[in-house]
Amino acid sequence: MEASINWLAVVVATLSTFVLGAVWYGPLFGKVWMAEHGYTEDDLKDANMAKIYGTAFVLEFIMAVNLAYFIQGVSAGEGVFYGFVTGFGWVAMAIGVNYLFSRNSMRLWFIDAFYFVVSFTIMGVILGFWK
Repeated sequence: MEASINWLAVVVATLSTFVLGAVWYGPLFGKVWMAEHGYTEDDLKDANMAKIYGTAFVLEFIMAVNLAYFIQGVSAGEGVFYGFVTGFGWVAMAIGVNYLFSRNSMRLWFIDAFYFVVSFTIMGVILGFWK
């Protein structure tokens, strides 16, 4: 099978994770996420944000490329389905196993895992819509 990837769609799908992350880890769950980690505002001030956002972009770009290869040629509706089952069935469950052994809370698992469920679902829509 010859791969035909729409690179603009991949970039838009990647950027969608940043928009979602700003809302998800900001007003929706930011304070709870910080509390679950035991972080304060001062703890986060010394972070190298250029490194964090730059590396996150590369990793999420790779995720979008990977999903694009898996779902190439599907419709936007099918993209929703495949994005969701990728996020839920693979990513959220893998994070769940890791969190069990790390003894992280279920609340933190929900916040982190379902960010990726929603991220992959949105990426699936974008990648399915822009073939």
